[in-house]
Amino acid sequence: MAQKTDNQPGVLRSLDWWTIAIYVALLVFGWMSVCGASYSFSEPDVLSLSTRSGMQLVWIGTSICLGFVILMLDDRYYDTFAYVLYGLMVLLLFFVIFNPVSIKGSRSWLRLGSLQVQPAEFAKFATALAISKFMTTYGYNIRRLRDFLLSCAIVLAPMACIVLQNETGSALVYSAFFLMFYREGMPGSILFTGVALVLYFVVGIRYEQVLLWDTPTSIGKFVVLLLIQLFSVGMVYVYCHDKQKAMQLGGFTVGITMVFLLFSEYVIPFDIVWIQLIVCAALIGYLMYQGLSGRVGNYLYVALFALGSIIFFYSASLMLERVVQPYQRERINVLLGLETDDSKAGYNVHQSEIAIGSGGLRGKGFLNGTQTKLKFVPEQDTDFIFCTVGEEEGFLGSAGVLLLFLALILRLIALAERQPFKFGRVYGYCVLSIFLFHVFINVGMVLGLTPVIGIPLPFFSYGGSSLWGFTILLFIFLRIDASRNLIRT
Repeated sequence: MAQKTDNQPGVLRSLDWWTIAIYVALLVFGWMSVCGASYSFSEPDVLSLSTRSGMQLVWIGTSICLGFVILMLDDRYYDTFAYVLYGLMVLLLFFVIFNPVSIKGSRSWLRLGSLQVQPAEFAKFATALAISKFMTTYGYNIRRLRDFLLSCAIVLAPMACIVLQNETGSALVYSAFFLMFYREGMPGSILFTGVALVLYFVVGIRYEQVLLWDTPTSIGKFVVLLLIQLFSVGMVYVYCHDKQKAMQLGGFTVGITMVFLLFSEYVIPFDIVWIQLIVCAALIGYLMYQGLSGRVGNYLYVALFALGSIIFFYSASLMLERVVQPYQRERINVLLGLETDDSKAGYNVHQSEIAIGSGGLRGKGFLNGTQTKLKFVPEQDTDFIFCTVGEEEGFLGSAGVLLLFLALILRLIALAERQPFKFGRVYGYCVLSIFLFHVFINVGMVLGLTPVIGIPLPFFSYGGSSLWGFTILLFIFLRIDASRNLIRT
């Protein structure tokens, strides 16, 4: 058990008050932003419970109380009941799939009398606890395939339930756990593969209909297949430690491609993608031969990477047409510049950019935003709350908010690294990854840099579920950190 002596500080003295201060500052600026986004001259009382700003004060007050309760509990409860909380939350997410109540096409909301909660927001901390407990079991090794797949299963179970609730954006948040996996020893090749797949999708879809020079070759297909060849060659150099072979393969693949490209441009125009596919097939065959004949597994992994990349790329268009929801496909097309639609899919982003741009350097002042007062930006107090910050507080205010989030991220890294036990470190990096994903994607979609997937900005977006969820996520980690110096007997 944990004993506290005169030489051991109590929970409140051991708390990281810098993080608490950042949390309070974000709550204050968040409430001011909700006020600015929802303020109405017909109802000037911002403290009234009939207004969004008044209700947000209720959520803030209850969140602070919730955080205090979490700090008073024994930190060992979070380890002991991690699987129980996770199991209950997955069951709740599963039952919510069949929820007859649908809000804006999503069945992720649970109605409790007059209160509506979104279980997906609370599943984040339960999943973080479960994965932290599993990764601290005796003999666990993330580089062992069985352990890694089980870890992924813990993350994918709630993710699948949320997707079935038509909440794709909230489900994508769970991909942030792979940043924690990378910190705990997941091979960098897995993270690189994920980044490469995103690159294939963006380049391939964006430039699929654009032709290369005077040839009938699609720029999107040409560039993606060339990237697959170059990435494969690079992986031979990095993971197979064979510089000479990598140079030979690189010269062969790029040389053949360039020769036929020039032939197609100046002699007989034809689609050189077919030549690239033949080169890729030859490359994959050679890598498999090297792996099997020399019993070098890394060659087989590189061959599998190249083959999987080609399959993913050619199935991306099919997934976009048949798997992705129509409104999501429209948003992706607008983001990639394939469509220009300022009245439908691109309306939110277009109006948000206008609001942020109109703020200038110093902003228009608190409650003086014209774009927000005239309700030009839909969801301006939830998913698009950052545009209110940009309009009222300007570039300086927006930069200040981002610096606050940066301070929180850096502080979470420091706290995670000082944990004496793996459970605390893994959970800390789970918290860090989730906050980083939310901030990056939310601010990115408001600026038109990332797809509009509908996830809140932590401590800023209006709503009790998200505010409670982020508070629980953060304060559990603060409670674990506060016990780092206790002697366990």
